[in-house]
Amino acid sequence: MNEPTVADVQKIVSDTFLLDPALVEPDTSLAELGIDSKGRIRLLATLEVFYDVTIDLDERDRLTDIAAVTEVLAQAIRDKPGETAAS
Repeated sequence: MNEPTVADVQKIVSDTFLLDPALVEPDTSLAELGIDSKGRIRLLATLEVFYDVTIDLDERDRLTDIAAVTEVLAQAIRDKPGETAAS
């Protein structure tokens, strides 16, 4: 699976939380978007389903902005059992 781009995550965040995509910039904090700790858990669950990965709940503290969410997701995809860099 290809690694997610910031644009992919921006779309998922704007769709999941019904936000104006223009407001969802890579460096916009999730707090600024109104996404609290429960929202971060919801976002993790959405990403897990969409990308068929498991993201440790301990990673939720790293979810500070869209760029960070993209990094956490990309790491989860790289760490997925059976995945290789060439897949």
